[in-house]
Amino acid sequence: METATFLDSTFWMTAGAIFVLLMLSGFFSGSETALTAASRGKLKTMGDKGNRGALAALALREDNERLIGGILLGNNLVNILATSLATALFTRMFGDSGVAMATLVMTLLVLIFAEVLPKTYSISEPETAASRTAPVIGPVITILSPAVAVVRFLVRGVLRLFGMEIDPDSMLSVREEIVGALQIGHSEGVVQKEDRDRLLGALDLGERAVEEIMLHRSQIEMIDADARPEAIVSQVMASAYTRLPVFKGEPENIVGVVHAKDLLRDLDRLMRHAASLEEGLSKFEVLSIAKEPYFVPETTPLDDQMREFLRRHTHFALVVDEYGALEGLITLEDILEEIVGEITDEFDVDAEHPVQRTVSGDFLVDGAMTIRDLNRAKDWNLPDDEANTVAGLVIHEAQTIPTPGQVFSFHGFRFEVVAREHNRLTRLKVRPL
Repeated sequence: METATFLDSTFWMTAGAIFVLLMLSGFFSGSETALTAASRGKLKTMGDKGNRGALAALALREDNERLIGGILLGNNLVNILATSLATALFTRMFGDSGVAMATLVMTLLVLIFAEVLPKTYSISEPETAASRTAPVIGPVITILSPAVAVVRFLVRGVLRLFGMEIDPDSMLSVREEIVGALQIGHSEGVVQKEDRDRLLGALDLGERAVEEIMLHRSQIEMIDADARPEAIVSQVMASAYTRLPVFKGEPENIVGVVHAKDLLRDLDRLMRHAASLEEGLSKFEVLSIAKEPYFVPETTPLDDQMREFLRRHTHFALVVDEYGALEGLITLEDILEEIVGEITDEFDVDAEHPVQRTVSGDFLVDGAMTIRDLNRAKDWNLPDDEANTVAGLVIHEAQTIPTPGQVFSFHGFRFEVVAREHNRLTRLKVRPL
């Protein structure tokens, strides 16, 4: 009778211990999934609203290797202990066959209640689960940290034998996380193309240089400082631009930048004190109203250039190469267009239709159009590593300057040269293959 009582009490005590250990295993498994899957941005937002659990989760995420090591150590300890107790219990009840039975039963219990169930809950609401488990799992990881440090040392030592070095900072960057989330959201229809392009454009400013979006010097409209006053006034008034560079002697020699408003103010001042229009114009000096030109290197990152524009309270800069030769110009509007897309007004000719579709299904594009703008307009993925413009890409791939009528196929697209002026490809037809 005493033996039966001993066996009964031992059975229930062991079964209770196994149940508690399975609960702990589920807690460790769910905590691991929640803390690794939770978005740091969402946790930060929750923490700013006063959620202390979210702040604790963020603190644990600062050292992911320590976090994962502590959770895995605790999880393995309780799983192994639960399995050992189950084996002892089933062996006492069923003899040698109890080992196999304990293995089968514990596999099912651990799989369902200690792995799948808690992880399914955690992955469905990772931030909520992380904020709830972090205050409890934190002290446990602190207690296990000495053992985790030893394990970490041994693991790194073994990996070093195979020539592998573990960089604790080699996590996926925030920028790459955002880019990946935007691309996935767009492919799933959650994020609109325009929203994706704006956000990606803002993120890419630091990766792109001024030379990639500048207006080439061949397309810059300039004022000759030696021209007659009436010619200069007529040119400024007829121009589609409010700021025009002024050169003296040769186009490379930029001596100033004239703003149309400054010209009108000066003309108004002169006309008020002149007896006639001719007398007023004769006193007009374009260099007297020209502002000092602002030069920037062609390799300047766009985000740095935008900050410099804002700091200097100017919108206009001339781009030079490493030898100081004029390469082009860039404005604040050019940089903003990389974020929000094309900004047009009543003076932009054909700006609403930069890409026109022909009857044959080809897309007629300007050779000077940047590859990035074409990709954004048509949602393509033409590479822009070797060239900035569509014409530059064709010339690079063809290894020559093609003539009108020539057709090329590369990167999954068909390119046909439509028009050429001197050494410039001015018009092309593009079609996905």
